[in-house]
Amino acid sequence: MIKTKQLSKIVTTSEGELQILQPISFEVKAGESIAIVGASGSGKSTLLGLLAGLDEVSDGEIWLDGEPLHTMNEEARAQLRGAKVGFIFQSFMLVQSLTAIENVMLPAEIAGMKDARQKAKTILEQVGLGHRAHHFPNQLSGGEQQRVAIARAFIGQPKILFADEPTGNLDAVNSEKIEKLLFQLNQDIGTTLVLVTHDSNLAKECERQLTMQAGSLSETTTAVSSPEQEVV
Repeated sequence: MIKTKQLSKIVTTSEGELQILQPISFEVKAGESIAIVGASGSGKSTLLGLLAGLDEVSDGEIWLDGEPLHTMNEEARAQLRGAKVGFIFQSFMLVQSLTAIENVMLPAEIAGMKDARQKAKTILEQVGLGHRAHHFPNQLSGGEQQRVAIARAFIGQPKILFADEPTGNLDAVNSEKIEKLLFQLNQDIGTTLVLVTHDSNLAKECERQLTMQAGSLSETTTAVSSPEQEVV
């Protein structure tokens, strides 16, 4: 579902070029759940943004469901995201002037999906917010806003879901609810799930864990005798 080959990211600063990501090659199978962990500033969110087509690569290749993301312009990447990708942000990124159901409907309407309102209503009920459908984001708690964001990400039944610190702004109780919800929807729909997280409990629920350190990615192993194997 995802394949990268010598993927790297370099940005230009006032002090010269800065390499955010070292060359990275790895694969994610369809339906897998992957957690990318690591310290702040290690490059996790940069990698996620590249994989989702939100940013351009400096060098290397990204293949998303067999399509060469690295050769596409922004318009083509946006079309691919609309057709195959869901994204959940730590800060929810809800439109404040729209109700919960209108926020969930938004990507479906952009994609020209039929019965967008009914589908939004159904998925809001799935995440336990059917009774809050007509409330605005500022009338919802942080946990409720994140559930709306998850419903919005899943309404198109994306092949791939990227989530950047989905429990980062939530307390322990809401974090646990969001964790269960993510994996339940992942199983129900068969979506490939790629998470960036500091939440060790959330990471452990994933089938694989990858560690980002200073722009390099390594596979995290659980066997005591086996060191981390670098993904190159």
